[in-house]
Amino acid sequence: MALLPILRYPDERLHTKARPVAAVDDRIRTLVADMAETMYEAPGIGLAATQVDVHERVVVIDVSEERNELRAFINPEILERSGETVGEEGCLSVPGIYDKVKRAERVRVRALDTQGQPFELEADGLLAVCIQHELDHLEGKVFVEYLSLLKQGRIKNKLAKRARITA
Repeated sequence: MALLPILRYPDERLHTKARPVAAVDDRIRTLVADMAETMYEAPGIGLAATQVDVHERVVVIDVSEERNELRAFINPEILERSGETVGEEGCLSVPGIYDKVKRAERVRVRALDTQGQPFELEADGLLAVCIQHELDHLEGKVFVEYLSLLKQGRIKNKLAKRARITA
């Protein structure tokens, strides 16, 4: 396994739409393992392949307290959304920035597992929010794009200032 570099907002590569995975093979299983290691190390609860500059439809999520319930979603798609919730979100590609985002409260998702087997999952709460957040990445969208243009500008300025200080 290997730690992968995480793209930082506003990197244009974060706006690349991910293509479907053609075959779930050892390359994809290695990608899932590397993404999981990267997510846990960061630390985060979800990571989309887009965030590590791999533009294929792969997501890893673990919202458990013990960090021992890794879920991989290959070629995921949301089949149903219901309800509405507003919660504070953050993102490994936008470190240190948190803001409120409106999402569906419940989702039903279909995907492939690491053996290429299809499955469906109904999720609510944090898992539902995380699924929506990560699938947005696969569509080339970062959570801050739900915020006002003023807030987006402030976030870009804050991140640029931080980058200059650490450079």
